Amino acid sequence: MDEQTLKDDNEISELIYDKNVIIVAQNLTKDYEIGEYVVRAVDKVSLDIINNDFIVIKGPSGAGKTTLLNLLGGLDSPNSGTIISNGVKITDMKEESLATFRLINSGFIFQNYNLISTLTAEENVMFPMSLTGMSLKAQREKAVSLLKKIGLGTRREHLPFQLSAGEQQRVAIARALANNPPLILADEPTANLDKDTSIFIGELFKDMKENEKTIVIATHDDYLIELANRIINFEDGKIINEEYV
Repeated sequence: MDEQTLKDDNEISELIYDKNVIIVAQNLTKDYEIGEYVVRAVDKVSLDIINNDFIVIKGPSGAGKTTLLNLLGGLDSPNSGTIISNGVKITDMKEESLATFRLINSGFIFQNYNLISTLTAEENVMFPMSLTGMSLKAQREKAVSLLKKIGLGTRREHLPFQLSAGEQQRVAIARALANNPPLILADEPTANLDKDTSIFIGELFKDMKENEKTIVIATHDDYLIELANRIINFEDGKIINEEYV
């Protein structure tokens, strides 16, 4: 083991036991093979995420922002590097254990919503709770409560195709909050929405911030950027710089 590796491991060990640090990432690299070419989407990225951070990741299309979010949340695995989330080294976990860990620790909000088309709004919100063994009655009560909170209490029986884009994203947000995870990861959540809906979504994120969620979000939305206490500028798979605001 070389001196730099030993130093990095010691720093990680110290951060694991710091309750204020929710994620530690060290030297993350992720490559994708496209035909004969290898594209490096994330290039030796290191960062730590503090409890209750509201982090915005900014960068051009193709910079690797989505890949970085997927790595931090355990939706994808790096080719090399280490991720420790809530004191657990998730880069060493098998997929079944990692899936269970994600259910409890992370809520994901996708640009294209990723709702299950055959389930109603209520059932989509219930779905992650059903995987935890929660009773059906408790699932339904919480789903109804969350849908009312986001202004969709009267549309809980609607299927995704019966909802507007903004309504679908609101359902996706409720689903992300269903298991009350400490970490919310969002990828351009207002990119496909009109201005008024984007503002409404922004208010939901403001409420999450006030309720002490740790939020990492890739966005160019000015309102969401104003909520951030930390902005990471990302380009060509690398952190170019960070701003604390």
